[in-house]
Amino acid sequence: MGFETTVLLLTWAAIALLAFVVAGMVRRVHHLSTGVRAADLGPAPGAAAPEFDRFAAGASDPALLLFLDGECGVCPQVLAELRELLDEPGRSLPVAALFPGEALEAGHEGVRVFADEADVFERYRVPAVPFAVFVDPAGRVRTARPVGSAGALRDLLETVAGPAQSPPTTVNGGRS
Repeated sequence: MGFETTVLLLTWAAIALLAFVVAGMVRRVHHLSTGVRAADLGPAPGAAAPEFDRFAAGASDPALLLFLDGECGVCPQVLAELRELLDEPGRSLPVAALFPGEALEAGHEGVRVFADEADVFERYRVPAVPFAVFVDPAGRVRTARPVGSAGALRDLLETVAGPAQSPPTTVNGGRS
């Protein structure tokens, strides 16, 4: 076999390999372009929140279920933002932090921590962590969405629960 034949065979092999790579990339781009359907992201708004009574401890207020993981890189930052949000004057919100395995320390009395809740992650169809489910007092899901950053958690709470209420201020020490 001559040099020219060898080069020709290697060229055709390289072209075939590139064709497979391009076909795989086209398939992947097509898959990504279809996106994630909203129905795949947690429970639908208005649906009953599974085991809500257990996590809300009989709260008559709306509550936040925050799905986290001890191995998640962003989850400690989201917990820190949650502590700051809960410490704002006028903000009262029952929060349950759920973990599929070992739990992180919440560090706030307003957050109930639940470890080893992998089955609950499945029932709530949690696609990734951190993920938040806001539940109304009737135990119905108001919204469910990923909160991939501390800012996203703040945006979610301000959207569904409103900004923290400032205490009333008085002028001149309360004198008219």
